[in-house]
Amino acid sequence: MAPVPPGIRFLTSFNRDQWYRAFTFGLTFLLYTSFHLSRKPISIVKSELHKNCSHVMEAPSESSSSQQPVLHPELDCSWKPFDRNNYKQLLGAMDYSFLCAYAIGMYLSGIIGERLPIRLYLTVGMLTSGLFTCLFGLGYVYDVHSLGFYIFVQVANGLVQTTGWPSVVTCIGNWFGKGRRGLIMGLWNSHTSVGNILGSLIAGYYVSSNWGLSFIVPGVIIAAMGVICFLFLIEHDSLKNIKKKILPESIGVCVPVQQVVVVKSEAEPSAISFMGALRIPGVVEFSLCLLFAKLVSYTFLFWLPLYITKAAHLDAKKAGDLSTLFDVGGIVGGILAGVLSDKMGKRATTCAVMLLLAAPTVCHSADLIQEACAFKGMLLVCGGLVNGPYALITTAVSADLGTHKSLKGNARALSTVTAIIDGTGSVGAAVGPLLAGLLSAQGWDQVFYMLMTADFLALLIFCKFPTVNISKLNF
Repeated sequence: MAPVPPGIRFLTSFNRDQWYRAFTFGLTFLLYTSFHLSRKPISIVKSELHKNCSHVMEAPSESSSSQQPVLHPELDCSWKPFDRNNYKQLLGAMDYSFLCAYAIGMYLSGIIGERLPIRLYLTVGMLTSGLFTCLFGLGYVYDVHSLGFYIFVQVANGLVQTTGWPSVVTCIGNWFGKGRRGLIMGLWNSHTSVGNILGSLIAGYYVSSNWGLSFIVPGVIIAAMGVICFLFLIEHDSLKNIKKKILPESIGVCVPVQQVVVVKSEAEPSAISFMGALRIPGVVEFSLCLLFAKLVSYTFLFWLPLYITKAAHLDAKKAGDLSTLFDVGGIVGGILAGVLSDKMGKRATTCAVMLLLAAPTVCHSADLIQEACAFKGMLLVCGGLVNGPYALITTAVSADLGTHKSLKGNARALSTVTAIIDGTGSVGAAVGPLLAGLLSAQGWDQVFYMLMTADFLALLIFCKFPTVNISKLNF
């Protein structure tokens, strides 16, 4: 008899429950990848919205005695209304409108999501986010030059995108317990960096020829993923027994199925209140820490391509491609933070050490902008140290706190806790790009000083905040 191929042996080594876990892991990964993919284009398109066309050459006229091309140093190719001298403030206001709406909406989103079916809630959010992302790109197609139009689209998109994070974290938290949660969440949270990288590449491909497509294509992608979410997302492991053999039969693997008896409690616990979530030990402290950590991360997300364009004198596509190194480092940093926190059993200590190392790294990255190889290496390191604590707090820490022992088994707190932590972090995400727009007018050095200060303040939350004992915050 022929031996069983090793690939088949590998497939049959997993039981039905593990297949569902893997499927949910992969699906939620792709769903939130599409969210970040749709947020990234604005940072790539900034340099195109305000573009100096001093390098545009015009052939000499027939009546001209000179045979040399004519250079027009004053020619302005910017997209109105971003052709003004205060264009950095206007671009900063664009970021602020999205992120401020996102921060405010996040506090409400967790409470709403705790009371609605996650699959439907997430589907509606992704479809409407796709709509508003496409609307921004249609501004180019239909030659719209109203600042109010773009601000409205940014605010609306910021609100609907709040449906994403509480939903996917709740779903993944329902399927995976605390065992090795740091590693699992670290791997899973790489979707933010993967989405940023894909968003940069897609937007960079179209930015010079038709920047409207830099938004329309990601908008179509997130809307399509919304349809997939509606068709396939299983939000809780208690639903996997509806069709017991559907997954094994579809892949041709025979897996024994045991009879499952579901016992319902007489009174299902009610969803936790906002104030009740705030009273969970560690929620306030980690929320404040994330405020500063996310300020740094989102400033890089929204302003790094423009900084590279101006400081290294690269075009928008090359700057966008180079900025993806920061996100590649973020993938490694998120996984490393998860592994270390699992090994040591100390989430807060892991965050504190990475924040301590991040501040000087951010400072030196600005000094190496003219050294191509050194700057690329520094972007990788900086991305890892900046995004490591951010990834750990928004995933493993949020899931730990949402299932804290003080809740006495009430599982209907995870979405609200996640929303409070990420909503507070989003306040920093809104302030950071706004400050970057204001400070960059005085020189890019001021922006990097601001980022260093934010990293130190995040560290001080753990070390100096009156009610914080870092040993008590370790899980």
